[in-house]
Amino acid sequence: MPALTSSRKVAAVLAHPAVPRPDGAALTRRLNRIKGQVRGIGKMIADDRYCIDILTQVSAVQSALDALALQLLEHHLHGCVQHAVKSGNGDHAIDEALAVIRKFAR
Repeated sequence: MPALTSSRKVAAVLAHPAVPRPDGAALTRRLNRIKGQVRGIGKMIADDRYCIDILTQVSAVQSALDALALQLLEHHLHGCVQHAVKSGNGDHAIDEALAVIRKFAR
């Protein structure tokens, strides 16, 4: 077996394990509803609807996306990060999770 180069070593350590996602179908349904809401906003704009009505729908989409992101983050923490910590690779996984949490905190 050939020796791993530095970049291949990093990739091997950071490889994402296959963690089952039992809620995949529910996530897909939720995302499809969000896509429908976004299409609805596009139609509202095309129909020259009242700005406040459009903004209300934009707010609803933002809330729906936030809820989806939270569900994905929970899965990531309980699955991927937990697995990384147990296998001794937790520092990177925790740093990565914190970086994405910071993006939502802005």
